[in-house]
Amino acid sequence: MLSEVTPFHFQGFDFYVKRDETIDPLLSGNKYRKLYSLLQTPAHTYQTIMSYGGTQSNAMLSIAALCRQKGWFFHYYCKPIAPHLKQQPSGNLLAALDLGMLLFETNHDDYETTITQLKSNGSSLLIPQGGADAIAQQGIEILAQEIRQWQQSTNLKPLYIVTPSGTGTTAFYLASALPEYTVLTSACIANKNYLITQMQQLGTMPDNLRLLQANRKFHFAQPYPELLHMYEQLKTAGITFDLLYAPQMWLTLLEHMQNFDGTVLYVHSGGLMGNATMLERYQHKGLIT
Repeated sequence: MLSEVTPFHFQGFDFYVKRDETIDPLLSGNKYRKLYSLLQTPAHTYQTIMSYGGTQSNAMLSIAALCRQKGWFFHYYCKPIAPHLKQQPSGNLLAALDLGMLLFETNHDDYETTITQLKSNGSSLLIPQGGADAIAQQGIEILAQEIRQWQQSTNLKPLYIVTPSGTGTTAFYLASALPEYTVLTSACIANKNYLITQMQQLGTMPDNLRLLQANRKFHFAQPYPELLHMYEQLKTAGITFDLLYAPQMWLTLLEHMQNFDGTVLYVHSGGLMGNATMLERYQHKGLIT
């Protein structure tokens, strides 16, 4: 198997964790899975890859690493960068620039128009924000095969597979490829309706995909004491998870655990590259001394 499955005891419950964060330091988690088909693509197929999104995006850094491997140009479009970050890039932005990424700032009013124009440009490959595209299906289906093989070797059932969602791409394709299991997810970026809309762009919603509702809504990528506490508790229990998605997903999962009678497998699909800058934000807010 490409990544191991680790037993994980947490807050009185026994879980298993699919350790996709260990695959590659720059192409870890679901970014490796989403970009898998491009990793197998001959270098002469493309010259330029384009994408867009936030300036500390894990997807941005992973695509930059992919393009460096393939010898492709990488053009990345974003909204205006904070002055301090422009003067002194850090975190994923600095790493992606060092890998050769070309960054294009677009003002707020023109951003959506710019993205629409990129989508109509047929001369380069455009990877949507976060890798939310059918191009991700092949790699996630391989992840599904690994999970099925693990379940069959352990005979642990019924099996609940948990993964957090931004656009829902990973959860959607996992559920589609594993109809015999229940896939659980929760909206971490926006609300449930947004998540459903994003997944419906990929196809018909699988019957075995369940969206868990959190008791509290958090604004994505903003520091919250509860999320930091969950991150630290998880780390103390033995695994360092990503700080963007995992704390929200674990909080929501624990709120619903009484409803699951079976084995819970958490797919750690978030990379750890962005943790450093998130921890700096917590420190800036005075939540870390």
